[in-house]
Amino acid sequence: MLVIGFPTGALQANCYLLAAEAGGACVVVDPGQDAAEPIAEALREHRLSPVAVLLTHGHFDHCFSVAPVCDGNDIPAWVHPQDRELLSDPLKGISAESRAFFGGQLEMREPGEVRELADGAELDLAGLRLVVDHTPGHTGGSVMFRAGTEEGGRLVLSGDTLFAGSIGRTDLPGGDHRAMLTSLRRKVLTLQDDTVVLPGHGPTTTIGRERASNPFLLELGQGAQAAPHRGL
Repeated sequence: MLVIGFPTGALQANCYLLAAEAGGACVVVDPGQDAAEPIAEALREHRLSPVAVLLTHGHFDHCFSVAPVCDGNDIPAWVHPQDRELLSDPLKGISAESRAFFGGQLEMREPGEVRELADGAELDLAGLRLVVDHTPGHTGGSVMFRAGTEEGGRLVLSGDTLFAGSIGRTDLPGGDHRAMLTSLRRKVLTLQDDTVVLPGHGPTTTIGRERASNPFLLELGQGAQAAPHRGL
C-alpha cells in the first residue's frame, strides 16, 4: 500500500492519499486548508487518480478543501451524516474564540456529490478495502478508517479520535466526553497492537505504543479527563 501524508493549514491537520500502488487509483483523506495544491502535486508525482474523498469528521481544518478537490476531480465525498452539516456551516463546530478569530465568517460548501458513512460499512475504493468505525466524542460524526489484513499490514486513520500520546478534545460543539471514552474502549483498544495509527494531527504511532504509554488510554478505567490539545 502507498501512503502519502502531509500537514495542511494553520492547524496542521494531516491529509493522506492512499493507493494500492503508484500509478493507480487513490483515495484522499481529510483535505484541509490549503490542501488542493499539495494534493495535486502528489497526484502528479505518483501518477495517481483520485476516486473519492473520505472525511474523518467535519471540522474545517480537515475538510476545508473538500469541495474544490471533489468537484475538480468529479469524485464524491464520504462523511458521517452527523457531521454533514459542518461542510456547509463550519462555524457550528468551532469554539466562540475561533469564531471571533475568523470574524464570524468561514465559508464552505458541500461538494457536488456527498455520500454518507455508516458504522461497520466496508468501502471498496481504489483497490483498497476500508472499514468504517463510528467513533463519536470529538464530534458526533467522527469516524476512523481501518485497512489491512489479519495477517499484518494493518493501519487505522484515526482522525481526531486518537493521537500519539493524546486523544481528541471534547469541549467543542458536538463533543461528548463520555462518548469519547466509549469509542476508545470499543473501537481503539480492541485493535491489534501492530496496527499503525495515522492520526489527524502529529506523528504516526501504533496501537501497541498508545496502549502502553498514552495516559488517556492507561487511565480509562480510572476516569481520565480529556484535555484540549491539537486541532480545533
